[in-house]
Amino acid sequence: MKIVRYMLHPMFIIFAVFLVAPIFIMRVGGMSLAIEVMIWAIFAVGYNILLGYTGLPSFGHGLFFGTGAYLCGLIQHHLIPGTWISILGSMLGCSIIAGILGFFLARKRGIYFALLTIAFTQLFFFIAFQWDSVTGGENGLMGIERYPLSIFGLFRIPIDGVLSYYYFVYAILVASIVVLWKIVHSPLGSVLYAIKQNEVRAKYLGYNTWMYKWVSLIISGLFAGLAGALYAMLQHGAFANPIHWTRSGDVVMMVLVGGGLTNFFGPVLGAAIFIALRDIVSTLTEHWYLFYGLLIVFIILFLPEGILGYLKVGQTSRKMISVEEKWSPSLSGGASDGHP
Repeated sequence: MKIVRYMLHPMFIIFAVFLVAPIFIMRVGGMSLAIEVMIWAIFAVGYNILLGYTGLPSFGHGLFFGTGAYLCGLIQHHLIPGTWISILGSMLGCSIIAGILGFFLARKRGIYFALLTIAFTQLFFFIAFQWDSVTGGENGLMGIERYPLSIFGLFRIPIDGVLSYYYFVYAILVASIVVLWKIVHSPLGSVLYAIKQNEVRAKYLGYNTWMYKWVSLIISGLFAGLAGALYAMLQHGAFANPIHWTRSGDVVMMVLVGGGLTNFFGPVLGAAIFIALRDIVSTLTEHWYLFYGLLIVFIILFLPEGILGYLKVGQTSRKMISVEEKWSPSLSGGASDGHP
């Protein structure tokens, strides 16, 4: 019975679907789209740490996604032409940038936080668009390669083919989801969820909410940089367009449609729906955003918890301990055992 329960878990279902998906996708063509879905899923699940679990609405998260893509190319062109070092460098660089910007953002909430993220992403967009000698400007930074994988030179696994790159991204998707799942179900995740529910109360319980929001932004930026590096390798180039604040809204809509505000796995479904609508409806009309906008309106009006939230699949509320239960001893003057 325990094995059956594990097999019916949303995480296992997601991993199984993406594992066997090439069997069906390769018949119709569309492996690149499947890879893109997984990359955006990594981006969206990482972003949901900030929005769904900490309650911080970033409308400029494309800053880290696009910067991760540029860092991947710059590392390949000017430092070491490899896969691992460029991906790790993108993750490290974006986490550092997130940490620096976090000093300005972490003390804000709500509309002020959102407006500051828009301001920062537009600043980075104009830098990327105008700095031709470094970023390639309007033409982008081309020549980003998928070098063979190698660990200490013991073996070489080529990933330049679409199928091999698919499973490379798949492995990173699995690792990312497992790591993020562990984070949100750790004491750190409980504190982030408490901040979302009532930041003032979390402060009174002795938590440095500014620091926790700062850490949440760094984690989210790190996974956005990872997704950006993978996307640059898929496209063989990095461009300024993903940094623009209008493109940053895509990941927000993925989270809302899938049900990320109440569901850990919602962003994965949201990413799949977004990419499918973009590439199917766009073949019929260039105004495909209109249909996606109508879907957003329908979700907000009739399914405010998103698709998976409505279906009650893997609800966050079932996994997170409520603030009242976890820290009730401290309310009566006792020592709190909720600190990580």
